[in-house]
Amino acid sequence: MVRIVSFVAVAAVCSACASSGTTTGTTAGGPPTPHPFPVPGGARSSPASPAEPDPARPADPARSASGIDGYALVGTALALRGAPYRNGGSDPHGFDCSGFTQYVYGQYGVTLPRGVADQFTQGKPVKPDAIAPGDLIFFATTGPGASHVAIAVGGDEFVHAPSSAGVVRVERISSSYWSPRFLGARRVG
Repeated sequence: MVRIVSFVAVAAVCSACASSGTTTGTTAGGPPTPHPFPVPGGARSSPASPAEPDPARPADPARSASGIDGYALVGTALALRGAPYRNGGSDPHGFDCSGFTQYVYGQYGVTLPRGVADQFTQGKPVKPDAIAPGDLIFFATTGPGASHVAIAVGGDEFVHAPSSAGVVRVERISSSYWSPRFLGARRVG
């Protein structure tokens, strides 16, 4: 009788956590998978086990060809808001822009090179009107060529580690500062 009561209590606690939509689940042997907002179609997947595509539905623009869930990747990036800027930093104790993107993608098994210019050569180019959550967005901030990288959140927003503000934060591509410096986007994974 005690075992049954214990089992029911554990099942009730676990199901309450899993249904909230704002908690973090853990995949076997993998990193936590944040789910801060619904995934199109109501499906959720972990980086270790992406959901099978439904041939009756159009391709999800947030899912790369390799199956990385762009919404989950963005959730991981957004969970790092407020992390301090640190030149050369590549962990939650401090990030620079390319260290931030390298760290977030690394949580999903994707290895990015360390430098911005090298990251700009990865994946496939994405047209500005086709940018999806999880795409890398590049800017020319210190001269010609890619010198800053961020992660598309969706719509007009991106998350990045800017040195000027000192913390990981969300900004708009259309802002008066970023818009003229926009260089391109890449889909990696």
